[in-house]
Amino acid sequence: MTTPIVLGLDVGSTNVKALASTPDGEELHGASVATPWVSLPGGRTEMAAATLVEEVARLLTRCVDEIEDRHGPVLVAGVGVSGMAESGALVDEDGRVVAPVLAWFDPRGGDEITAAPADFRAEFPRRTGLPVTALASVAKLLHLRDTGVDLVDRTWLNVPELVVHALGGARVRELSLASRTGLLDQDDAEVWPRALELLGVGAGFLPDPVRAGDVCGHAGTAARLSAATWHLPAQVAGAALTVAGHDHLVAAVAAGAVEPGQLYVSMGTAEALVRVLDTPLSGAARERLAGLGINVLPHVVRERSIMLVGTRSGLLLRRVLQLVGVTDHEGRAALDREVLALPLGGGPAAASVEVTGAHNDDGVLGVRVRGDGLTPAVLFAAVLEHGTRVCLDLLAEMNREVPPPDRTVASGGWTRMECVRRSRSAVLPQVSYSAHSEDTAFGAALLAAYAAAGGTAAGPLPEFAGTFRPVPSVAQTVLTGSTGR
Repeated sequence: MTTPIVLGLDVGSTNVKALASTPDGEELHGASVATPWVSLPGGRTEMAAATLVEEVARLLTRCVDEIEDRHGPVLVAGVGVSGMAESGALVDEDGRVVAPVLAWFDPRGGDEITAAPADFRAEFPRRTGLPVTALASVAKLLHLRDTGVDLVDRTWLNVPELVVHALGGARVRELSLASRTGLLDQDDAEVWPRALELLGVGAGFLPDPVRAGDVCGHAGTAARLSAATWHLPAQVAGAALTVAGHDHLVAAVAAGAVEPGQLYVSMGTAEALVRVLDTPLSGAARERLAGLGINVLPHVVRERSIMLVGTRSGLLLRRVLQLVGVTDHEGRAALDREVLALPLGGGPAAASVEVTGAHNDDGVLGVRVRGDGLTPAVLFAAVLEHGTRVCLDLLAEMNREVPPPDRTVASGGWTRMECVRRSRSAVLPQVSYSAHSEDTAFGAALLAAYAAAGGTAAGPLPEFAGTFRPVPSVAQTVLTGSTGR
């Protein structure tokens, strides 16, 4: 007997993850492979598009083979691809990628966007909902153009869109990903002509628009990119393909954060705060928030918008573990217990520790100690408290535009530490925790099932998500929560 399954892919900054589930959401198996970045001097990071899609094909093949070893024959009904924003590829008419994929955190483009005409830079935050930095794709594109890459008669595909196209899908632009490029006007979700003019390209530079969960074609058995040389297993051929959208927003859907008034917090290397809105904000609000690093963008859920901001608090916590020599699960668990034994915030010893670095434009762990009594637990607690304060400051800026959230869903690797949960539950409203092992990959599988069921023909995405099998977990249990300490 053949079992129908769906596959969710999360093309992340560190790993590419695949998760298989039944069409109603029962998780069956997961697998991952390192994202094939190449590190270069000066913080530059890139990869070849063909290498990425070859790794994806091998991962899908391995995932299907391992599922069949455990569950017998399967047939893939749908594949959803989520992942990082800002990074992407330039593809010509013959399927050739004409430049490397630059990492979203690569500094290239910073000088070029700063040198853009003053009127463009002044209008950019209001139009796009993004700050004027190297992060947006337009900055990377300016760098490529100014270093000799021809942008004319090319198509820009964000990384998840590139993978869907390579698997056999059409060239499309999914709204939540395209909104991170700096090429869209947030007032009407249409391409911003001034940005295309600056790049020297025409309207065809971005492909036709779709929404997450729309069917973008069906999987073939060979790569659509001319330089990629791989084949997909027969079990995947014919599967409905969908671009699931920007990873943080797909994870929010997986965790159930789709209604106005909700806050979703993803605590990985970056801590992402996603505030769900039922109406878009004005251009003036977008401009003010962009100046603070807070993006105002469409959700993957139709008729929803979000405010999104990241901090580097998870990165700082990771560096503390490295600094104090914690390298395994046992050491992390022991440190967790030691931090829990301290008062919230670390107590008097932590008060003498000054920490910097959690803001999204920083990431450099700075520690100044003005007193004695510093231990690994005190240091960890002090850095955790610093991240909490940065989080609260950003939420206060969001709350100037809309009423404060009334409930929070949190997920991510750091939430597996009880001391981290205690810290966030003390300051955020009505906190619950997702128990999915990989929220983004699970959300991509959910959107794959939605596409396989006909997309909008299956009804609104939030209602469909409610029928996707929930995981019994603390995700349904409020632990603690308040609006203050």
